[in-house]
Amino acid sequence: RLINRVNLMLEQLEQVSIASVNGYAIGAGVGLMLACDFRIAAEGAEFWLPEVDLGVPLGTGSTARLTRLVGPSKAKELIMTCDHFDAHEALRLGIVNRVVPLEKLPETTWAFAKMLAGKNAKAIALSKATVNAVVRGNGGEATLLSPEHFITIPPQS
Repeated sequence: RLINRVNLMLEQLEQVSIASVNGYAIGAGVGLMLACDFRIAAEGAEFWLPEVDLGVPLGTGSTARLTRLVGPSKAKELIMTCDHFDAHEALRLGIVNRVVPLEKLPETTWAFAKMLAGKNAKAIALSKATVNAVVRGNGGEATLLSPEHFITIPPQS
């Protein structure tokens, strides 16, 4: 499906991606959010995976990402029960990185993005690639991307 390809491309970007979630993230919206490197949610944000109630399984990419974040039992519960959950539950489960008041969401997201943008872009890209390789279970690839291989990266001025 197109959405699975888009999410995979987002996940594989060299650059960091940050989801800023306000309001409702439902189905494919949750999947898109899960493909991002970081997720910041407003206190009132709500999440819902209604696919099973609609007679379809959650996409394989979203299922894999959710399972890696929350573990198999909790992933099955969220997917099969189709229960709504709020931002604080998403934070507790490790689905989002931060929960902030709605009025602070834009500035918190921008401040986080600016902080990351101020770091060495090559080191960030290689760190992201290494973590992604480990998460995919590809230890060999992760070893190739280990710190010894990019210790000579000059700092950005």
